[in-house]
Amino acid sequence: MMLAHRVALLLLCGAVAASVAAAQDLPATAPDRFAMLDRNGDGKVSRDEYDGDAFFRLVDADHNYRVSVEEVQAVLGPQRDGEFSAAEWVRIADLNGDGELSAEEMRRSSEMRFQTLDANHDENLELSELQMGIGRR
Repeated sequence: MMLAHRVALLLLCGAVAASVAAAQDLPATAPDRFAMLDRNGDGKVSRDEYDGDAFFRLVDADHNYRVSVEEVQAVLGPQRDGEFSAAEWVRIADLNGDGELSAEEMRRSSEMRFQTLDANHDENLELSELQMGIGRR
């Protein structure tokens, strides 16, 4: 499986993690996603704000410690043109190939995505770094 596909999932992990308090559709634009992730409003997204565990808790609606395609679809909402479907998101991050995602698979995906997006390696994401990763297949 291509690294670029795995990397694309990680943006989803971080962006949805920030919406734990108020589940909503994933914002369509990079500035809106960035604002959602930047919980403390300091103009950058830290590793703490880019939280795969929070994403997992949000998506695991039935609390069975596994995330299904249907649960991802419920968070993503309707598929946008050019973006991955829920089935594609799950397939990309599903390291053991069982058709569902574990908390560890989400955590690893989130960490990989953060590292990929952090182009200047300062342990924070700026809007420009996030913009480079949104919507890529």
